[in-house]
Amino acid sequence: MGKAGQALKLVLDKYGITQNQLAVKMGIRRSNVSRWVSEVRDPTAESLLEIRDGLQKLSPEAAEEFIRSYLS
Repeated sequence: MGKAGQALKLVLDKYGITQNQLAVKMGIRRSNVSRWVSEVRDPTAESLLEIRDGLQKLSPEAAEEFIRSYLS
């Protein structure tokens, strides 16, 4: 468990994006983002794309780094 959560935490911290900002852009509850970041729950494959899309709206560089970090 946790590769996506680790990548997401890294990107949120590096780009100064809050869990709430991402949740709002994704149209979900902040608690879902918190579960991913704290590695309580892994996002589904569909959620990975939604995370990327939400990050893209906030910072295209963050979205790219999230995918790159997740895949490495």
